[in-house]
Amino acid sequence: MDQTQAFDPNKTVMASGDPMRTQAMTAMPGFDPNKTSAMTGLAPGVTVSITPSRKATMANGPASEQFLIEVYAGAGDVLPGAGIAGPRTPLNLCLVLDRSGSMEGMPMEYAKQACSYVVDMLGPNDVLSIVTFEEVVEVLMPPQRVTQKQPIKDGIMRLAVGNTTNLYDGLQLAMNQVASVNDGARATRIVVLTDGEPTAGIKDFTALVQHAGEAKNRGITCTFLGFGPEYNEELLASMAKRAGGNYYYIPDPRLIPEVFRGELEKLLNVAAQNLKMEIKIARWVNFRSVPGHNLPPSSREVSINLTDLERGAMLQQVVDLEFTNHPLGAYRVASGTFSYDDTMSGQNKRVEMDFVMEFSADAAQYSMPADPKVAQAYQMAAASKAVERTIMGLKTGQITSMAAMDELQKTQMLLMQDGRVSEAQEVTMAMRALQSGDLGGAEKTLMGTMVQLDQGKKSI
Repeated sequence: MDQTQAFDPNKTVMASGDPMRTQAMTAMPGFDPNKTSAMTGLAPGVTVSITPSRKATMANGPASEQFLIEVYAGAGDVLPGAGIAGPRTPLNLCLVLDRSGSMEGMPMEYAKQACSYVVDMLGPNDVLSIVTFEEVVEVLMPPQRVTQKQPIKDGIMRLAVGNTTNLYDGLQLAMNQVASVNDGARATRIVVLTDGEPTAGIKDFTALVQHAGEAKNRGITCTFLGFGPEYNEELLASMAKRAGGNYYYIPDPRLIPEVFRGELEKLLNVAAQNLKMEIKIARWVNFRSVPGHNLPPSSREVSINLTDLERGAMLQQVVDLEFTNHPLGAYRVASGTFSYDDTMSGQNKRVEMDFVMEFSADAAQYSMPADPKVAQAYQMAAASKAVERTIMGLKTGQITSMAAMDELQKTQMLLMQDGRVSEAQEVTMAMRALQSGDLGGAEKTLMGTMVQLDQGKKSI
């Protein structure tokens, strides 16, 4: 798109190459700067589109609009059920097992079964490592291809419980294992199963969450599985979010193998990992919010780490911008880049993004209803905040279980309308827990719902 040097007498004369200045866009034949625009330059099967909430917004006065960014990975050869036949993503996977004293008995037995099940699903092109933690952290198996399955399973079955829970050092040791495998064509993941609060090593909440963020900065995604009533759901959910992975609440030890299976099936279909968006806003533009992500005050640019994307799935990210007194015309109000690692080629892909808005003095244009797709995505971001308020209200006793039920029913309806069946089912589980008086179970379940909504991922 060409830059216009004298587009409007109210704007500052532009110098090329300054991303902080608003750039006026020239109208090209057949070009609508306000319609959904698809980004090119990505690997086959991955597309990015940007959709503004309206075709035009108000000029020369306060206004705000949302932009919906959608990243879609084509279905390709999505694996049916638990099978691994056909082309799929090779893994660099580390299983991290809590074997503190509280895991004694059936929890530990089901965790062993789950790990053995994972081994059976993997093949000779996958790399697996296993770390265990209690007061002492140990490498049960260093990274190696899964060629001889029975010896691995025999080693898993010999595991015995220990004493306290050193989550920090267990995660650090796991990070070292997967980082030693330098292969961008693999989906890299740490899967942590724990049933209790950290009681050894570094136990500070903030330090543990930052530690998970360090893993993400190294290109390592971490999933956290919380089992039973004693673990800190806020801690595990926060760590999962910072590490770009998933969070699961497992109320019954018999469900451990099933949750492992579901997570592994996702991993086998990862198309893109280490997704990142970097966005800079232009002159006369401010960030209102980037739902699901913390935004420092007065920021002019933001860097967003997104969760891994499986084939047949879409990520939705809303960017909410305000325009205090913007002149007439079509302008690039923000620019940025989207990048990710393609698991098929092992290469990093990168594409430029443009956010364009028409500023108009015609009230008939800027008073039009918001695009339904953008409005729905914005509602989903609001639903995450509603779930968070419900969790905090229950924890502090500021709302009753009955009031929480009313709020959750509204959220459940929104989720069903948006086709988010799994999240709606989680809300149903939480409501059932509330009805039975299991407040802790409801809070742990809703934490998972909140993490998923903040990720913005949905199946297509």
